[in-house]
Amino acid sequence: MDGRFHNMVSEPQAWCNSTVANGREGVFASQLRPVDAAAADSWAWLAYDQLNLAFIKSLNPSESWGVVFVESPRKAGSRPYHQQKLGVLLSNQRHAAIELQALGIPVLYLFSKTNYAMAIEEAVSILGPIHAFKHAERELRVELAPLTQNGSLLLHPHPGWITPREWFETSVGVEPPFRMDKFYRKVRKETGWMMVEGKPIGGKYSFDAENRFPWKGDPSAPEPPIFAKDGIDDEVESLITTHYAGHPGQVDLRFVPTSLADVKHALSTAMEALPNFGRYEDAMSERSRGLFHSRLATLLNLHRIMPVHLAEEVLGRDVPLNSKEGFIRQLIWREYVHHIHEVTDGFRTLEVQRLSSTRGAQWPEFQYSDEELHPNHLNQTMALPQAYWDSSSGMRCLDASVEAVMDDGWTHHIPRLMVLSNIANLLDVDPRELTDWFHAAFIDAYDWVVEPNVLGMGTFALGTAMMTKPYVAGSAYINRMSDHCGSCQFHHKKTCPMTRLYWAFLDRHSPSFDGNHRMAMAMKNIAKRSQEEKERDQRTNMPWFRMPQRPKKRTYDAIKKDLTMVSFKNEMMRFKRPRHQLGTISDELSTLMEDLTFPFVPTLAQMWWANPIDKLHVGLSAQGRFIVLRHTEPHRYTTRVAG
Repeated sequence: MDGRFHNMVSEPQAWCNSTVANGREGVFASQLRPVDAAAADSWAWLAYDQLNLAFIKSLNPSESWGVVFVESPRKAGSRPYHQQKLGVLLSNQRHAAIELQALGIPVLYLFSKTNYAMAIEEAVSILGPIHAFKHAERELRVELAPLTQNGSLLLHPHPGWITPREWFETSVGVEPPFRMDKFYRKVRKETGWMMVEGKPIGGKYSFDAENRFPWKGDPSAPEPPIFAKDGIDDEVESLITTHYAGHPGQVDLRFVPTSLADVKHALSTAMEALPNFGRYEDAMSERSRGLFHSRLATLLNLHRIMPVHLAEEVLGRDVPLNSKEGFIRQLIWREYVHHIHEVTDGFRTLEVQRLSSTRGAQWPEFQYSDEELHPNHLNQTMALPQAYWDSSSGMRCLDASVEAVMDDGWTHHIPRLMVLSNIANLLDVDPRELTDWFHAAFIDAYDWVVEPNVLGMGTFALGTAMMTKPYVAGSAYINRMSDHCGSCQFHHKKTCPMTRLYWAFLDRHSPSFDGNHRMAMAMKNIAKRSQEEKERDQRTNMPWFRMPQRPKKRTYDAIKKDLTMVSFKNEMMRFKRPRHQLGTISDELSTLMEDLTFPFVPTLAQMWWANPIDKLHVGLSAQGRFIVLRHTEPHRYTTRVAG
């Protein structure tokens, strides 16, 4: 080991691509003691999602180990990550470093000026080869591949997974179609979880049918826990608000666990809610965003809680079997999607229809086109609506779900699947754009879990590789399982567009479902639907996916007719600009705006509208009147004379 590492804090010239945090100013850095190479026999790097002592304990116990942590602003700025996501990750990593140091483990904490690979490569030049654990995220594995290939990074098995890959391959295989049930039964049998003499307790493996009840307010749902912030939390919040103010959401670390004490509190709260988890697992309510869900996914994916320890905690509880089985099923699903993502190299080995996509989830300053083609079985190419960032659709189920995401960076799995993904699917939103949105907006999202869940289940981008049919539904499901419809401007039976979107989706993509026995009943119902109803269904969708080659000249009456007919769609395609900046748009126009008033839509006076069928954009002027703009090319608008 190179002696240059000795007393490194006072020798910054040894580091070009990183800054050593140990012993520097600041609440966090000042708590890190200076270290040198002789402090440990070997050094191991714990990545941002490997924040648990169990990783170090899995190494050779006859050696003394030091731990390296790396913070990368480049990674934080690579996507429009929710500010809360950045905060919870950075604060947990910093707390983990202090906690390991308190156990007597030498800690070297680096602030990388570039990426993880360059920071580790530089540390290797000073420390010698560094040990690491196979990384969960494919993105990180690809970045570090040269270091593993040249021996700079010595990889060990990841101790955080409950199941070995062999269990997956022997039960499911390495080629699609992949089906959860076979893997689930394999895990239950191998672990003995909820099994007696080789048979499942209760006489069946799944109690899913007992977990589909709406919640009417009784029993009362627990309040989400609030955590006491410390100096590290405050410092991280200041860093986020200073350097990542342009990212969506806001950071407030009172509502997420960051220290080990917080983790224990979060686990205790989750276990108190467990008895009622099963029955109301699929319910949604604006009175309680989380209901009886554990909210532990973030801690699991960062490995602040080891999944096997959580499974043991749940199995040891005296709770209803449907709650216990439902919780364990979610843990095994987590393993399942990890294996699929790894076996298929992030779906790159699958033979499936692929298209190019705009990346960056339609967030300003992050949009770009990459050269890679992405799974898109149904050829869905609609841009992600702005309503997914600012809850402006006018559809209460969608807006309430987006509000939760923007506030907390989180919802439980049913709003993700049956609202956010369902509506995007019905609108033919590009699956890659939707996946990028989930990846950036959710605090528990990483590539190995978000891509299978969105591309494989939330949408039908992988075809039947993971699911036998698409998860789509009309308004009846939302009304049955939630309280959103009661406060929505649309009547769930009479005026809600979701049901017509559902029928139009099935009709539009019916050739893709031919021969699919799981879709046989839906296809029969489509065939029975009258041509008049089908046309009404398609008119509901038409502004989203059919655009003429040349925009027509619009008159006042035509504008009024179109805006009235497609009001729901138009609300969702709001001009992509924060409300507080509406008054400045006139400065960006090359010609004088033409003002029109629309008294027939007074309740929507604060909305921006767009009608892609004619490339027409209508918005609120600084004077409180409506302006009509014609779209000429992305992010450029000129006035349009109408009437």
